[in-house]
Amino acid sequence: MVQFVEPQLHELADNCKRMRQWILTTTNKAGSGHPGGSLSAVEVMAVLYMKIMRVDPENPDWDRRDYFFLSKGHAAPVLYAALAERGFFPAEELMTLRQAGSRLHGHPSSECTPGVDISSGSLGQGLSIANGVALAARLKGTEQRAYVLLGDGEIQEGQVWEAAMTSAHYKLDNVCAIVDYNRLQLDGPVDEVKTLGSLRAKWEAFGWNAIEIDGHHLQEIYNSFEKAKEVKGRPTVILAHTVKGKGVSFMENQVGWHGVAPNDEQLEIALKELR
Repeated sequence: MVQFVEPQLHELADNCKRMRQWILTTTNKAGSGHPGGSLSAVEVMAVLYMKIMRVDPENPDWDRRDYFFLSKGHAAPVLYAALAERGFFPAEELMTLRQAGSRLHGHPSSECTPGVDISSGSLGQGLSIANGVALAARLKGTEQRAYVLLGDGEIQEGQVWEAAMTSAHYKLDNVCAIVDYNRLQLDGPVDEVKTLGSLRAKWEAFGWNAIEIDGHHLQEIYNSFEKAKEVKGRPTVILAHTVKGKGVSFMENQVGWHGVAPNDEQLEIALKELR
């Protein structure tokens, strides 16, 4: 298992800081968007795109790439920030988020945005798509992997569990799901809207290998993805314990920041904190 040395950790931390700044500034300019659940997933996305996935920014449609599906499509700002950091398009283009004529829609679109593998927005569908890609990779005899980021509120959707059964039934060890486990959804705390109970026990009961981590600890995140690659004969889910609005004091653990953009004054305070 690779252990990051200080320069690598600093580089990843810088990626994360810039991604948070972009999430805040782009939603501010757009006057809309979903900063809370984007900020909670920054570290996971940074490690995935900078260290784990085999992708080619110069050839986004490379037929041997690993796939990523943002099942909780409203967190598009974090995906766009990761793609820009990885070089799929110029970072300056991020400021066109949700603008007329922009390639960066409010929810990801595979028709116009380089590096986006599937359009998303309707919740609960990402894992089903990952299963299809994983099965196709098996038929082709390639070592491609399918990663999918799910929201903890999203997995109240029945389709997620149908897909989870399918992943286990076909022993799709090239599927890796990540749950952004920040415990808040649009209407309030997840366990008050519809409790998830023991989430690890649920996934294991469905035949999955489950790994629980601190979703903001870069080394833990990296190690969990590497461990997932070593598991054979069953899919892996990474339960990433995160904080909604992570990095901005007045946004952290506040359900009201699920889908509200910061105003100019709030943006200034947030950016000052991040600096």
